[in-house]
Amino acid sequence: MEDWVLPEINVLLCNRCGVCVERCPTDAVEMGPDGPFIARPADCTYCALCDALCPQGAITCAYEIVWGSEGEKLQVEETEGGKT
Repeated sequence: MEDWVLPEINVLLCNRCGVCVERCPTDAVEMGPDGPFIARPADCTYCALCDALCPQGAITCAYEIVWGSEGEKLQVEETEGGKT
C-alpha cells in the first residue's frame, strides 16, 4: 500500500449524521459501527469536502505548506506598486 495522507476522523466528536458518507464524491467514506471511516483509501482524492461539510468538526484534512527546498532562498522582487 502506498503511503499517503487521508482525512482524520475523530469518532469522539462525530454524531454519526452521515453527511460525509452521503456527500463523498468518490464514495471512499463508509459508516461503520463506531462511526465513519475511510473504507477505500485509494479512492480518496483528499478534496476535503468531508472536512468542510462535517457539522461537528470531527473531520480534519491537514495540509503541509512547503516554501522551497532546504537551503533555497526565497527571492522577492520589487515591482511598481508592490512586491511580487
